[in-house]
Order: sequence, then structure tokens, then C-alpha cells
Amino acid sequence: MKDLLFTAIMTALKSGEAVLSVYEREFAVEEKADRSPLTEADKLSHKVIISHLPDYPILSEEGKEIPYEERSRWKRFWLIDPLDGTKEFIKRNGEFTVNIALIENGRPILGVVYAPVMKTLYYGALEIGAFKVENGNFSFLEEITSSEKFWKEIENVTVKLPVSEEREEIIVVASRSHRNPETEAFIKKLEEKFGKVKAVSKGSSLKLCLVGEGKADVYPRLAPTMEWDTAAGQAVVEAAGGRVINYETGEPLVYNKRDLLNPHFIVFRKGFVL
Repeated sequence: MKDLLFTAIMTALKSGEAVLSVYEREFAVEEKADRSPLTEADKLSHKVIISHLPDYPILSEEGKEIPYEERSRWKRFWLIDPLDGTKEFIKRNGEFTVNIALIENGRPILGVVYAPVMKTLYYGALEIGAFKVENGNFSFLEEITSSEKFWKEIENVTVKLPVSEEREEIIVVASRSHRNPETEAFIKKLEEKFGKVKAVSKGSSLKLCLVGEGKADVYPRLAPTMEWDTAAGQAVVEAAGGRVINYETGEPLVYNKRDLLNPHFIVFRKGFVL
């Protein structure tokens, strides 16, 4: 598992470099069939990722037309979002990520979320735990030649998740681009139960990572998302002891469904009880 996670991390970092090469100059914006935006960075990041990930099939928005009858036979596969938060990328606010997850029998068993502008990396696997590297502490990678050396060196710059944080209020994190009446109603219920509630807006998979990190208590997503939007973040949250559950059933989100649209869901940090 560590070798696969090492590969996913290195791939995400390379992809992040490609994304930044577009971010730092002028770029064109296309419109996809669903009217959501698409940039050169999305395409370039996708190309980098698929050229570096080994062994298993790859599913992303680019491959969503793969017949269910074919992908339903996949026991393990990579589920990727080369640029999660394209709207944030276009706004140039830095709140976008590269997401890579490994799915086994419908569950994310490892995940990497990299925010290249912030130079912040989250990664996790159930057998290993969840960790964060921030402030771009990646200089040690210049001498890395093996997975074994990588894991030895990265220990010096990681923070194990979740972090403990004393606070008097409940922190709920919500989408910067997709706030809706259902989300506002959920926040109001939190206020009725807990009193002091602070809402924090954030883009892309950083919302899940904030909960996994322990800096937020809960993230309600009561609006549409696709499987590639959440898999890597869910792996980080669950590796940190948190939960990502279907809003209606209370069961963990599952992947590689016939319909790749996620149900509405709630993310809880470790130890938080609604």
C-alpha cells in the first residue's frame, strides 16, 4: 500500500506543477456539455496523471462514458479529478486541488489531495493514517529514488491528522460556489442544537480535508457532486477517523455505481456527534 500511495503522491505533485504552468499565464476557458467550465489545465493535468499511475484502470470525467458493464468488473481502479475546483482556478483564488484515489470494491482505500498554489498536500490510507504537508516542504524530493527513502524523509515534514483544536463554537464548512437553501437550513439546525456555529467557505476537496484535519466539525454537501469530486477527500477523512455518509441512509459513500452522481452527503470529523 505504501508503494501505491508514494506513486499517487508523486503523481499529484507532478500534476500540480503542470496546473501551475497554466495558472500563471493567460488561458482560455471552454464550456462542457453540462455548461461547467473546462481549461487547458484540466486537460494537461489529466495527461500527466494517466501517464504516471500504474497497474489499474483509471476513471475520471474524461472516461465517464466507459460502459458500466465493463467497469463493474474492476476490483481496483484509480478514480481521479485532475483539477477539482475549476471555477476557483478561473477566479485565481488558489482553492483548487488535484485529487487521486484508489478504489477497492467500491470503497476509497487511499487518497491524495494536493493544492498546488497553497503548496499543501493531504494524503491518507486506512492502513497508514492521514497526514498533511504544508508550506511546500518538498525540497527533499530532489534526492528521492525509492518509496522506502520517501517515507523515511517525509516523516520530518508531516503533521498527523486529525489535529486537536480547542474551540467554543461548531465549525461548519460549506462550498464557496454551491451554497443553497438546503445547506442554510442544515446550518440553522446546527445553531439550534449547539448554539454558536461558524460557517467557513472553501473550494474543492479542501472542504473534506478541513474536516479530516479537525479544523472543521462538519461539512454538509446537499447539492450534486460526482464520484471523482469526493473519493480522494473521503479517503483522507476516513484515514483520519472521520466519516463521509449518505445524507439519507447514513451509510458510507460508495463508488463505481452505475450512476456516477453522488447522493447528498455529510462529512464529520473524528469524534463529532450530530
